[in-house]
Amino acid sequence: MTKLFNLIIGGAAGTIARYVLAGAVYRFAGTSFPYGTLIVNVSGCFILGFLASLSDKKFILGPDARLLLMIGFCGAFTTFSTLIFESDNLLKNGQAIRAFTNIFASVILGFILFRAGSLLGEII
Repeated sequence: MTKLFNLIIGGAAGTIARYVLAGAVYRFAGTSFPYGTLIVNVSGCFILGFLASLSDKKFILGPDARLLLMIGFCGAFTTFSTLIFESDNLLKNGQAIRAFTNIFASVILGFILFRAGSLLGEII
């Protein structure tokens, strides 16, 4: 029961955090490009990299914390399916360069920030 509770709490927190962060980014940057989803995805990669480092290298996070934070929170926080949906909409609207910029920026920045989070976790 504790495992399910951790997933539910982490998932709810991740969903709320995604909604709040993406909304703030869209209010600041506008909606001509899916900046909110991009920021959520790359920051989620950073957070997941950081948590993975704390778990795998520092052994600070136990199985319950991994479920809560890595699977529950990060799983609900990141929005890869939304990235694909929004990129497809850009493509359908004749904005191929923006669509592929969104995909490549999310993947490349996501990987770089995952590594940065992992490295930060190692030095703490």
